[in-house]
Amino acid sequence: MRPFDYQRAERLEHAAQLAADDDTMALAGGTNLIDLMKLQVETPQTLVDIGRLSLGEIADEGDGLRIGALASNTATAAHARVRSDYPVLARAILAGATQQLRNKATTGGNLCQRTRCYYFTNIDQPCNKREPGTGCGAIDGIAKLHAVLGTSPHCIATYPGDMAVALAALDATVEIAGDSHERSVPVREFHRLPGDTPERDNVLEAGEIITSVTLPAPVGGTQIYRKVRERSSYAFALCSVAAVIDMADNRFTRADLAFGGLAHKPWHDPRIADLLVGSEPSPALFDKAADLLLEDARGYGENDFKIPLARRTLTAVLCEATGVEA
Repeated sequence: MRPFDYQRAERLEHAAQLAADDDTMALAGGTNLIDLMKLQVETPQTLVDIGRLSLGEIADEGDGLRIGALASNTATAAHARVRSDYPVLARAILAGATQQLRNKATTGGNLCQRTRCYYFTNIDQPCNKREPGTGCGAIDGIAKLHAVLGTSPHCIATYPGDMAVALAALDATVEIAGDSHERSVPVREFHRLPGDTPERDNVLEAGEIITSVTLPAPVGGTQIYRKVRERSSYAFALCSVAAVIDMADNRFTRADLAFGGLAHKPWHDPRIADLLVGSEPSPALFDKAADLLLEDARGYGENDFKIPLARRTLTAVLCEATGVEA
């Protein structure tokens, strides 16, 4: 780890002013950032500790719920309203990391975590995300955990988190503040695809800090989070599905699905809901949904298996939600 200056922000405006410097990074729980600093993937000259800001509250927001950026993952997953009204979020959080990490990890930090690509975390390897212009070692290298959707010639890394996948299915909103402004971004638009700028993971600009995530009014129905991984705990998703499904008269009335482990961001394809809503559930319909999801999917050798795995996982989730036998 390289030497750095440490400052503690007492006010949000002060934190935003400090964070506007390109060589400065905000520190919350630190469960991802500190690891990357130890590996010298991240080398900020200054760390701004925002842990004392008043951003940890979880409270009603109209009919919905506001989750502060500094609320721990443990507190969020255990919150009574999250467990009762947004169970897919609680299940997604509990599927990720360890209890000790969830105790420290925060809402904002979770959204901003960086990929676990082998080439990104090894400074001796080429990585356009870490060092633009050096190439993507994963394309012709170790790509087992890597993306099959939304890739570019510059990067095939995946977003590693679980929480944001559930937030995408719930159509949550990310609240952001800068030195002199505030803005709201749908969580489905918060993370970026790699394109020509894989070094940019999300839409945050210099000096902006996440203040909270807002969930819409509860939707009811069936909520499922299914995570497929190599072992039953402490592993990143090979493929995950967050689903919010509602039925009436044996027809879909809501079908919001988001996918993890497949792309550079939590993947949400609105065409799937357009296909399912109003239709009766059936294996043939589920196959059509998988066709839509995967029509542009591309494997890179080691991760070719993710394409049929995503198909089977989507079908299994829809069967569980509707009671249809595959």
